[in-house]
Amino acid sequence: MRETLKAVARGLFTVATIPALVSFAIRRAVLGADRALEGSTQALAILPGLPGEYARRAFLSRALAHFDVSATVQFGTLFSQAGARIDANVYVGPRCHLGLVHLERDVLLAAGVHIPSGGETHGTADLDLPIREQPGSRTLVRIGEGTWVGSAAIILADVGRHCVIGAGAVVTSPLPDYVVAAGVPARVIRSRRPASVGA
Repeated sequence: MRETLKAVARGLFTVATIPALVSFAIRRAVLGADRALEGSTQALAILPGLPGEYARRAFLSRALAHFDVSATVQFGTLFSQAGARIDANVYVGPRCHLGLVHLERDVLLAAGVHIPSGGETHGTADLDLPIREQPGSRTLVRIGEGTWVGSAAIILADVGRHCVIGAGAVVTSPLPDYVVAAGVPARVIRSRRPASVGA
């Protein structure tokens, strides 16, 4: 019964988000997908509670490269890159900012996590040119399956599977699977794997 009610709610919110999807399609044709996505997610981000979750799910499943219907995106979260991929059972907490990211299955992001499109979204090499005028490069940042990222962390590089990233950490270089990392810049504190018997 519960799954039936969820399916009905998904259908109703899909219909309810048709105006937002039409607006997105028009703005995408004029401004490009990423600029159009930013505006749309800003508007949808302010919807509170369960209705907001369903509205964002209905919109994002049609606007991003991939968004699984089992994923949840909370109040105040903004997306800036239409190429983002959100897999099954992902939870994105309130007020996160996400760029070109792939959140694999069962990833949990606490409140205020920022994952821009890599660490070089702005160029800085030319000292005679303002940073805003220098070309940057966007790279896909992958957060591995089952990883939990603590509040206010900033992730600029790939994170392995089943990791725990401490609150406020700044990940500047790739992290392997099954580690706990924290700090600025983030460092591996310990492995999550049990110690080998007899070691």
